[in-house]
Amino acid sequence: MQGLLTIMLFLISFASVAQSPFIKNKVIAHRGAWKNNAFPQNSIASLREAIRLGCEGSEFDVWMTADEVLVINHDAEFEGMEIEQVTYKELLTKTLPNGEKIPTLKEYLQEGMKQNKTKLILEFKPSGISVARSEKIGELVVKTVHELHAEDWVEYITFSYEGGLKAIATDPEAKVSYLTGDKSPSQLRSAGFYGFDYNFRILKMKPEWIQEARELGLITNSWTVNDPETMTWLLDQGIDQITTDEPELLLEILKSRK
Repeated sequence: MQGLLTIMLFLISFASVAQSPFIKNKVIAHRGAWKNNAFPQNSIASLREAIRLGCEGSEFDVWMTADEVLVINHDAEFEGMEIEQVTYKELLTKTLPNGEKIPTLKEYLQEGMKQNKTKLILEFKPSGISVARSEKIGELVVKTVHELHAEDWVEYITFSYEGGLKAIATDPEAKVSYLTGDKSPSQLRSAGFYGFDYNFRILKMKPEWIQEARELGLITNSWTVNDPETMTWLLDQGIDQITTDEPELLLEILKSRK
């Protein structure tokens, strides 16, 4: 009886932790928090640092290899190899500067799911090969997230409109935001997107889009914002999130505004 009671108390405690809210402070660390500690971008180390800092989210970039393994890297190439043209095994012949191997999406998600403070902002990159391949990536990232039961941790962003639509079709509840900046809030809402994540220069030309998105129930984000003046301007406009290479700076600005 005592053993059963212990198990029940553990499960209640676990459920309480699992349901606790993620941090809300508008700070999305771009490719993780890498700059101040010279961590490799998109590395597990930079993800852990973003979590340690208490960022609302940590952004990372996903590509698909020739043998359809989803891996984390910002650029289309990794150590001189075009990711879409080589196998995952070939990528493993090189390492990141800190000795890490290139992470797979599964490994990255599993690391991020060890905590419940920081969201995982999954950017799936458009394929340089074909639109059909971009759509396949959109489908596979969503299926991988579901396979790991990581839905509560993950929000998606992409420059591929077609890939974004495929991700939404794969899971209509997926939180997919669009990056390119060529769609109005009403167009995104009609297509089923969760919101937009637009370059700050676009939003300075169309600041009304932030309010329009809010009225339509869309989330708003802006990239990649590294200077305090633009951070402050976006905050004054009521932006929901800001993606930055300087999460420490943005955290200090937010602290000073309280």
